Amino acid sequence: MNVDRRRETPLARRGAPRFIADRTHLVEDAETALRLGKHVLLRGPTGSGKTRLAEALADRLQLDMESVNCSVDLDLEALLGHRTLGISEGRTVVEYVEGPVIRAMRLGRMLYIDELNVARPEVLPILHGALDHRRQLTNPLTAEVVVAHPNFCVIAAINEGYAGTSALNEALLNRFVVFDVPYVQGEALAQLIREASALSNADHVERFVRLSADLVRASEIGELPVEAASVRALLDACDLSAHMPPLRAIRYAIAGKLSDPREQDLVLELASSYFRGE
Repeated sequence: MNVDRRRETPLARRGAPRFIADRTHLVEDAETALRLGKHVLLRGPTGSGKTRLAEALADRLQLDMESVNCSVDLDLEALLGHRTLGISEGRTVVEYVEGPVIRAMRLGRMLYIDELNVARPEVLPILHGALDHRRQLTNPLTAEVVVAHPNFCVIAAINEGYAGTSALNEALLNRFVVFDVPYVQGEALAQLIREASALSNADHVERFVRLSADLVRASEIGELPVEAASVRALLDACDLSAHMPPLRAIRYAIAGKLSDPREQDLVLELASSYFRGE
């Protein structure tokens, strides 16, 4: 990959915090894979920072990003574009509007595909040619053969074991290099809280780190669903706790996202051991 363009990236413009991982080699190794022309699959639980990692990699490679959020309703038009009516020289004409896959291939951008394993399997084979050595696809909407720019690369993300997801077929999976993105913990999590939330109370930061470890353990043994351990939800709670008592913040940002009252009670019970009386 020949990436030498200098520009102000969306990540830098909005001042988003950098991706922080327990395993310091994760970012560097994923970047190496992309620079070698590989496509990357990020595998991890919801709220573990997969999207932030993709943004950080786009920033390091100085590439604009096109995004696709997969759902069961995803179709070829959402990937490749659509036809619409326009006006040219006073006449109504049919125009083609490029989709994110075509724009990324043509302009040499990073394509980020979130929740790849939620999409219907019959939609995804259109990407096979773009993801292998051919680096091209035939657009069925225009009959054009689109050849990828040298900078074009793909990062996809999946949450395994969630309702509505399915296993990726071998042909698609083999087109990626796979990186696991676990929940960040310990000092790395404390650093993330300090950088990415409004919470400045050092003692409370440490307590939230310990609470996160309890939530992760509870999710690993099945007492809580995986989403209860989401770092994204924890950061929401940290933001709120800068302006209200931590237990209320945890009720809104973490417990409130769970549908089972017993799970909500467990989250608050764990939190109470750290923030009772606050």
